[in-house]
Amino acid sequence: MDKYIYDENNGLWYELQGDYYIPCLTIPEEEKQPIGIWGQRHLRYIREYRKGMYNILLLSGKLNDYLAELNEQAEDMFFRLVNELAEKEGITETLKAENQMLWVQRMNAILETATEIVNHDLIYA
Repeated sequence: MDKYIYDENNGLWYELQGDYYIPCLTIPEEEKQPIGIWGQRHLRYIREYRKGMYNILLLSGKLNDYLAELNEQAEDMFFRLVNELAEKEGITETLKAENQMLWVQRMNAILETATEIVNHDLIYA
């Protein structure tokens, strides 16, 4: 018996494992892109709560691209929100120079608000 055989009907190669021929299936290679904190959070979420979506993306080889794109969108949204909220609250470099503790308090509140908005709208949606 041959170790490998090719089935022309379905275009698959089969490998002999014991007494059975098992299809030689592989997941397509995908380009590795860095995934930041937002992409990692979303990956954790879809692994646990959106298993069908996770499996489809993983098996099609599009998971890394999807997470990298989502991470980029989340970062853009986060920085835009921080700038808009800081401008709306009147937090300026002048405030930072005059009262650093107040500036830190207000910026931390803005960062927390922006994080919650990004989590709600992109990461856990």
